[in-house]
Amino acid sequence: MVTEEDNFYGKHGEPQKYDPAFKGPIHNRGCTDIICCLLFIIAIIGYFIVGIVAWSHGDPRKVIYPTDSLGQFCGQAGTVNEKKPVLFYFNIMKCASPLVLLQFQCPTTQICVEKCPNRFMTFIKARTSKDDLEYYKQFCKPGFNDTMKSVPEVMRDEDCPAMLTPSKPFIRRCFPALSTSKGVVMIGNSTTFDAGEGNKTRNVTDLLEGAKKANAVLEARQVAMKIFEDYTVSWYWIIIALLAAMILSLIFVVLLRFLAGIMVWVMIILVFAVLVYGIVHCYMEYAALKSEQGSDVSIKDLGFQTDLRVYLHLRQTWLAFMIILIILILILILVLIFLRKRLLIAIALIKEASRAIGHVMSSLVFPLFTFFLLCLCIAYWAITAVFLSTSNDAVFKVFANESACNYTTVTCDPETFNTTNITKLCPEAKCLFAFYGGESKYHKYLIFFQFYNVFLFFWLANFVIALGQVTLAGAFASYYWAFKKPDDMPAFPLFASLGRAIRYHTGSLAFGSLILAIVQVIRVLLEYLDHKLKAAQNSCAQFMLKCLKCCFWCLEKFIKFLNRNAYIMVAIYGTNFCTSARNAFMLLMRNIIRVAVLDKVTDFLLFLGKLLVVGAVGVLAFFFFSGRIKIVKDTVPILNYYWVPILTVIVGSYLIAHGFFSVYAMCVDTLFLCFLEDLERNDGSAERPYLMSLELQKVLNKKNTDKPQAE
Repeated sequence: MVTEEDNFYGKHGEPQKYDPAFKGPIHNRGCTDIICCLLFIIAIIGYFIVGIVAWSHGDPRKVIYPTDSLGQFCGQAGTVNEKKPVLFYFNIMKCASPLVLLQFQCPTTQICVEKCPNRFMTFIKARTSKDDLEYYKQFCKPGFNDTMKSVPEVMRDEDCPAMLTPSKPFIRRCFPALSTSKGVVMIGNSTTFDAGEGNKTRNVTDLLEGAKKANAVLEARQVAMKIFEDYTVSWYWIIIALLAAMILSLIFVVLLRFLAGIMVWVMIILVFAVLVYGIVHCYMEYAALKSEQGSDVSIKDLGFQTDLRVYLHLRQTWLAFMIILIILILILILVLIFLRKRLLIAIALIKEASRAIGHVMSSLVFPLFTFFLLCLCIAYWAITAVFLSTSNDAVFKVFANESACNYTTVTCDPETFNTTNITKLCPEAKCLFAFYGGESKYHKYLIFFQFYNVFLFFWLANFVIALGQVTLAGAFASYYWAFKKPDDMPAFPLFASLGRAIRYHTGSLAFGSLILAIVQVIRVLLEYLDHKLKAAQNSCAQFMLKCLKCCFWCLEKFIKFLNRNAYIMVAIYGTNFCTSARNAFMLLMRNIIRVAVLDKVTDFLLFLGKLLVVGAVGVLAFFFFSGRIKIVKDTVPILNYYWVPILTVIVGSYLIAHGFFSVYAMCVDTLFLCFLEDLERNDGSAERPYLMSLELQKVLNKKNTDKPQAE
């Protein structure tokens, strides 16, 4: 008769059997997932080829220097436009948005000038004064000097702009100097301007339509400049704060090595203290603003303000902060109440992880190696992306007013155009700049190269993370399965694990990271489609897209979880990725209650550690940069936004704490899987003794009968 236990194990695989030859990570192993390894190597070679091709065709100067309608760079040394660093648009009203301008595809004539115009003027009025005409000519096409041409002919040939408006340079381009007065958009002191179209005047809003997004960018630029100024005067204090976060994280790791149980409870109490203080502080600020005029204005009515300090003068802001902190503290209390019994096992696991890290101290600096490799991946991707995006060439087309001209829109070369038969057949035809692109095979496949660049970036980044995980897992597994610690451990467990991972399991790591990269690229494509469909106002399509985004987000989280545990199995047994993933999944399913509770409680405790480091450093940064510490008040730098260095310190502290605690998290996950296998392989007898620590045995009511566990 099939028992319930047999049925359970039948569904989730057979438990591991005792193997007297098993002494931890297997040394006699072979290469795994060779096909995927070869595919990965070919993909990397292809990535280098794409980079070389992009670097040979791309021109990053297009990012720095604007280009005129002839494809010439403005302000570049050694060119005819060396002393003309600014780009001027004949009719900026034809430009729909600054994005079009930055991509060099604004459908109007563009020339390089020394400086932007600073006065109102039309071409018609400029012709009536010699001085005005001389001033106007600097904004006409180079070489224009035909004063005998009629105004319609000049406008038809686009030799000069119809009008000039006061402008200011921004990112080396001339944008109208628009301003607001009492909510009314003005240019200069007027709301209208002469467009150079006879006696017709136009409203400033027409100019605003052509450069409306430029105003938002200008405002953002002002904020960016203020933020940059804040960084220049506070950078050394930010570095000091980040060093303090690093020292505090290191102290926590060292203290966890010796006082894991006490430190966990201290951690919980201190997190409570930080949250309670935050609630009290928010309430005090909320009460203090009660008597201030204008503090009752809602955030919705106030709208978006570039000076974020304005929001701190609203009672609603502090009320929102207080409610968020109360919710967090209630969640924390409920978690501790319902999982109090599992805390003891979690603390025992953390103590065991502390001992493992104590025997493999090099693991604390190993994340720097992973970080360095990730920086290389990001740098290569970014450089290649810049070269790909700037590898378009200036394409010139034939433009003719005669409808009978058969050569209209045909590609041409402006240098040899006058010697071709086209000028004879179509006397008024001109070879003008059309757009940036290309008609070669390279340009036809450019979108494929850009996609390949993004895909390989995700693949390589995930591979680097996987390499770090499997290396740490192998080192910590060698600690757990050593009967006499550290005598039975390898001399250099971390380097031995790294060598095994690269030599034998590059294919398995590439396989797991490939699956994750495919899902991440799909998520990027869904985000792109979501951005495109926002303007379509199609509710059904948006709903389906959001469902897909949610599903793929969940899928990515699951794959990350499965990959992480599969890499642990790869590090221990040396099996291929699919076998490792299956065995890890089955092992976790056979212990689903422990996984759902114990492992997550441990993750939660480690998260509290990160939260405490970030909270402590963040609170100190807040008091320092806001000038509330009287002892050092005179040394506080003068800032435009004191939240800039505070947020920088908080984000940086979190990344530093995450780097230290991620080692702990990987150690706990590895020991957790080893702990589950230990329970299945062994029974505590003299022939099959448990390899877990005495403390874990005590918490689980397990013990070795004849031969005691060696520490």
